Order: sequence, then structure tokens, then C-alpha cells
Amino acid sequence: MRPHLATLVEDFERHSREIAIVTHRGNRRIVSTYGEVAALARRFAAMLLQREISAGDRVLLWGQNSAEWVATFFGCVLCGVIVVPLDAAGSAEFARRVLDDTRPKLVVGDAALLTQLPEGTVKINFDDWIAALPARPLTNVPALNLDTPLQVLFTSGTTSEPKGVVHTHRNVLASVAPIEREIQKYLKYERPFHPLRFLHTLPLSHVFGQFMGLWLPVLLGAEVHFEARLQAPRLVELVRRERISVIAAVPRVLELLRTYLFSLFPELPEQINRAQGKPAWKRWWRFRKVHHLLGWKCWAFVCGGAALSSELESFWNTLGFALVQGYGMTETTALITLNHPFKVGKGTIGKPLPGRDVRLSEDGEILVRGEMVSTAIWQRGQLTKSSDEWLATGDLACSDEEGRFQFLGRKGLMIVTSSGLNIHPEDVEVVLEKQSNVRAAVVVPTNTPAGTEAMAVLLFHGTEAEAAQAIRSANLQLADYQRIRYWRIWPGLDFPRTSTGKIQRGKVAQWASSLTMEKTMAGENDSDPLLALIAAITRSPAGKTTDEARLDEDLHLDSLGRVQLQSELEQKLGVTLDDTTIISIETLGELRRLLSRNSDALHPAVPESPAAVKPQSRPATSIYPQWPWSWPVHALRVIFLECVARPMTRFLAKPATVCVSRVIAAQRPLLIIANHVTAYDAALVLYALPGRLRRRVAIAMAADILEDFRHARGQDTRIQNVLAPIAYWLITALFNVFPLPRSAGFRDSFAHMGHALDRGYNVLIFPEGTRTSGNLQKFRPGIGMLVKESNAAVLPVALRGLGDLKQGGKGWFRSGKLELHVGKPMHFRSTDSPETITAALESTLRSMLQ
Repeated sequence: MRPHLATLVEDFERHSREIAIVTHRGNRRIVSTYGEVAALARRFAAMLLQREISAGDRVLLWGQNSAEWVATFFGCVLCGVIVVPLDAAGSAEFARRVLDDTRPKLVVGDAALLTQLPEGTVKINFDDWIAALPARPLTNVPALNLDTPLQVLFTSGTTSEPKGVVHTHRNVLASVAPIEREIQKYLKYERPFHPLRFLHTLPLSHVFGQFMGLWLPVLLGAEVHFEARLQAPRLVELVRRERISVIAAVPRVLELLRTYLFSLFPELPEQINRAQGKPAWKRWWRFRKVHHLLGWKCWAFVCGGAALSSELESFWNTLGFALVQGYGMTETTALITLNHPFKVGKGTIGKPLPGRDVRLSEDGEILVRGEMVSTAIWQRGQLTKSSDEWLATGDLACSDEEGRFQFLGRKGLMIVTSSGLNIHPEDVEVVLEKQSNVRAAVVVPTNTPAGTEAMAVLLFHGTEAEAAQAIRSANLQLADYQRIRYWRIWPGLDFPRTSTGKIQRGKVAQWASSLTMEKTMAGENDSDPLLALIAAITRSPAGKTTDEARLDEDLHLDSLGRVQLQSELEQKLGVTLDDTTIISIETLGELRRLLSRNSDALHPAVPESPAAVKPQSRPATSIYPQWPWSWPVHALRVIFLECVARPMTRFLAKPATVCVSRVIAAQRPLLIIANHVTAYDAALVLYALPGRLRRRVAIAMAADILEDFRHARGQDTRIQNVLAPIAYWLITALFNVFPLPRSAGFRDSFAHMGHALDRGYNVLIFPEGTRTSGNLQKFRPGIGMLVKESNAAVLPVALRGLGDLKQGGKGWFRSGKLELHVGKPMHFRSTDSPETITAALESTLRSMLQ
């Protein structure tokens, strides 16, 4: 066993040139090497010592997964400082309670989260984090040992006194050491596939997320790709593009991906039924379309954080993917048992890892002891030791002849009815979720005049009568003592969930217990969650709330608002909605019917026939070319700009250029905005920019115009239509243009802009969205969303004089009245809203024009 976890920083430095972390945030891809993360960790450790924060003190860490998060964590490890990680999806109220209980000397995290903490808290947000670090790193590590406290992990809860589990270096290394020893046997086989790439969808504030994001990857020199937006199309595209090897996720993510595959391949359920019992190579070949979709390098899922259904496990195994699942909990510092990746036991959570004593009690509860079990808790402002030798996990299991354990459910979830009978909610929920229109079900205890009974809370698409029929159908398949006699339709779009996808049963039970018996049987919705979601997006009151309400006029939802609504619905409901369908919807009732039609594909069991899953139409998409970024085309474009376009602009327009700041060339990449009056505005903007900027610019152009060129249509004459494809290729090559749709397809366009920025290209966009007569029009709200997603500085460019010449009917040939004003780069904080950003950009450009 390693002497302490700070030795992992030395491993980071050993892999210094290799990529450690790729953070996918917004439309950007942020890359950090192992060496960069290690250097930041040592600089943060040096800052802690400067602030006299030393061993035993606490640092609260609250933010999304990122390289900064990892460096902050290891910086604390180097100093022996106790880290208190909080879930980024957790509530501010819970964070304040943890803050009061642990009394940290410093809070570090995302700016948007830290603003919710009380004034007077000493905090540094990740926007200012690097600038605050000292230049000289810490080189001498203070004395550490295996029993040095490492972190305090608080699980989310509603009690007034949070209780945190204290981990030591010994606890973590007891889980890491056996994995590290086993990895050594297979490293020689890993070399041809190096680097392994992990897609990490878990919060680092949880032990499973830490195991897959902090401890395991460095042992392999692997890349970790952090992705927080759990939308199936985005995940699939990322896995294929980044050549991901292993996906680390909770079962809910695997369900989302399965749903998406059903929507793309309607024949998949029937093929799965026919493939049962076939050899592995035949199954792999039969489902080669799925492997092609996810990329040929993707071969395994590592699943944890919640129970994995045998049905879902069988689905992915049948497709030819290895599905590795383990079992652990916060108190055991992650893993107790693990399925060997090359000796997987189907339907089991694997065998106990070395160094763990695991046995089952008389009632089947898992009991554990060993060095990985935490022996201390943090509560009421102090660390308290525990003297219990065995940890009662509260989980029920059974074991097979080979010593593998099969998870049966939570002992603590068992409902003891007024008749003295025991009901395991999971058994009832499985039957309920097989009923038509039931997306998910939670069975919780409720108090009735006769005593405690089981009540089902449903996520249901349909009427109250249809829900009642679903309950009746389920009861026919349940034993008499399991049958549901009390039920309720959940009023929201989804159950409250933790960041690992677990349903927060406590909140569901609390909501259910607050209902009167009359309400329990009524099945009426307390509110309209769909209207509430639309109102949160538009931030304006609805003019009409019936199903006849029009999304545009009554609910004030513009095209970009629809994109945001589409994204929210996909993430909350797990349904895949194409751009064309969303744009074509006119009324609230049509939207409700669309969601209802797609409800069967949300969390389906494996259907008996392809007809059980409704195929979704594939939207026609524009082409977003990256071939103009190749070096031969780029070199040709530079020659054209400098030797042809720029001299011609100077000769024809004779513009005067005013550049406020001469340091903008070093601030790349930038988003460039300008007012839009003529078809030649892009050439004028390029003329005004400094050389280092204008040679690397990608220009957004109206998608319909580009598509007309590409498909040889829409021109005034037949000759022009014949020449249009040539114009398309020339414009794309010489000006590096890409399509920006007027309605559907914004997400693809935004993603392309992110790729361009990642490649070092500045992106030019005209926020008015159309040519004007010269008077600046209101900016489209999408520019604020784009700036926020791109996290890039914005350079405003004002084209002055074009409007006057256009309105006066005068030609601009060598008029001497054109002035090109290049402003200062504008920087925005992560806490700024898209509306605030849009207003600031419009105000700045308007003042420059005046």
C-alpha cells in the first residue's frame, strides 16, 4: 500500500505530457495535461500555506467536475487539509448547513454556487482561481500518514444536523491498492490501446465518482472526459468523436442511452430477442451498427451508484459490451465487491475485493469490515470515532456458489404494512413501470386511518382514468399483500433526483405524506410543470394557459427559447426530440401530445416486437465543414485574404479603421460581433482586424443561403443556379463560412462554433440575424446563450457609414465615408445571465455606432 495519497501527484508528474482531463462545458472542450493539473495542485497547496491553512483545517469544495476541482482536491491532499466536497446539484440551504457545521477556512468552487453562500465567507471562485495562485509551487509535502483524515463526505438530506462520513488515506488506499495490483498484470495489453479514455458522468463529490475520476485513471495514464449534461444524443456523439473506451455512469444513464438506440433502430428489440444465446462474435457482428454509432473503441460500461436491473444488464451484454458493476457505499470508501472486467458474473455485483471481510446476517443484510470502512463521522462541529467492528450496510443480498453477491434491495426501504406484512418497494415498482404510460414509479409508506400502507407515486403520461387502469393492470400481476390501493400522480416533469440519478425517495415520501386522503385518491395535478418550465425560460407571464395557447404569441417562446425548452425536456424526461418537430409545434396542446406520444420510449422494457417502439424522424441537417481548417486550405485562404481580398477592399471601399486596443491580437480565440447592413460586411470586418486575428476567423452565414448555393437552387437565373455550387465551395474555402440556421438546428451550429474556438479560430457572427437599413436592430437572444456556452471574450466591431450611404442611394465606391471601429474585448463572468450579456453587447455596439 502507498504511504499516502499525495504520492499520486508524483504519478501525475510522471505522465506530465499526457492528457489527464477534458472538460466538456457548453460548446467548448477544455484540455488539461497531467503536468498542468499537478502544477496547479502544488500552487494551490502553496496558497493554503500562505493563508496559514494547515493539516486538520477544512476547505469546502463546491463546483462542477473540472481540472480546477481536481487540482484543488489534490492541493488539499498535499497539505493534509481536510476536503469537504459538496454535490454541485445540491441545494444552497444544505450547503449553508454544512458550512456552519464544518467551519471551513476557505470555500472554493463555481462562482454561481458560491454567490449563494452567506456574506463574510472566505471564498475563491474558479473564475478568479488561477490568478489568485502563487507562482511558486509547493515542493515539500508536510508529514502525512495512512491515518491522516482526507475528506468529509456529506450525503444529501433534510435533517437539521448533517452527518458526514470521514475518510482517511488508509480508507481510500484500501480500495485502490488491490485494483492497482490487478492492473499491473494487464498494463502490457493496454499499450496498443493507449490512452484509455473514460467518459465520466458522475459527480466527484461521491465515492463512485471519485474512484473513476481521481484514483483509477492516473494508474493507467488514462484520459477522463467530464460531461454533466446527460442527453443521449450528446453523449453518443461525444463517445464517438472522442473515441471513448469506457463509460462510467449510473444505471439511469444506461437507460437513457438504451431509449435513444430504440428510437434510432426500431428493429433492435426483435434482433435482441433473436440474438439470445448466440456466441459473442456473432452478437457483435449483428449489432455492428450500434458499435459504429458509439465508435469502435468503446467496449465497456462501469456502472454503480444504484441498483442495475438484470434486464438492462442483459440488453448491453447482448449488444456485445462488457458491463462491469461493483458495490459500495460512502461508509466503505467506494468498493466492497467488484465484477472482474474479464470474468463478469451476470446479474451479480461481483466478489469481495481483497482486504474485505463480507458476510450476510441471518436476514440477508450485508455486513462489512476492513481497512476501507470509515471509523469516524463529522457531526455538530467535531470528528467522532466509532467503535463498531462490523458495518451494517442496510442492503440485502444473496451469494452464489462462486462467492459472487446478488443485490436484492435496501433493507431500509422495506415497508411494514398495518397487517404486519413486509413489502419491498423495488418488487412493486418493477411491475408498475411495465405498464403503459408509466415512466417511473416510487412506492413509499403512507399513513391511513387503518395504519401504514404502501402508496405508489407515478410519473404518468395520460389521464387519471388511464392511470387507474395502469394500477389495476399492475395489481393483477402482484400478490394480494403487494397490491396498490393508494396512488398519486407526481405533479412534476420528473422525480427529484440526486446528481447520480437516484430518486430522492425521502422527498417523494414527504410530498406524499402531506396529502390528505381525499387528495391521495383524486389523482389531480397540483400545478402545470410544463407551463412552469416555459415560464422559467421566457421569464414572462403567459397570456393564455389553455391547450390552445400559442407558443409564440401567448407563451412568448422564440426559436432559441424552443431550443432551450427542447434541451430541458430531453434532460428531464430522457426523450429524444428532433429540431424540426420542436420548431413546427404551434400550440401548448400539440406539445403535450408530442410528449405523450414519446412517453413509451422513455424507459421501456425490451419490447416484444419492433412495433412497440415508435421510430422518430431524422431532421434534415446542414453540413458543418471542417475541411477548411486543414493546413492546405488555410494556407490558400491566408494568401487570398492578404493578396486579393484586403487590397480589393482598400481600393474599392477606402475605409478608415479605428482600433481602440492594440493588444487584442493576443487574446484568442474571440467571438466577434458586428452590425449587418450589406453582403460585404464580413470582408469589411476582416479588413479592420489585426493580421493575426483575421487570418483565423470562421464566419457564420445564413444557412438557407448556403444551402441554396450547395443544392443549386433559389437563384434568379438558370446560369446562376449552375454556378451556385462553385460559389458554395469558393465561399466556404476562402472565407471559412459555416451555416447558422434561422430556426431549427441551432445546437449543431453552436457546437460547430465551439469546435472552431477550440481549434483557435475566432468566430464572427452578426447578432441582428438579418441585414438592416443601417439602424441597429434588437439583438437575437441567442448571442447571450452563445457567449455563455463558449466562455470566450467578445470583440465588437462597428461598421459606420454604410447605413447613410444605403439610405441616401449613394454608392460606397471610394466614398471615404466608411469607418470601421474595433472596440475592446468584452469579458463576462459565469454568473452573468444570457439576457444580461445580450443587453450589454447591444448597448456597446449601439454606442460605438453613435
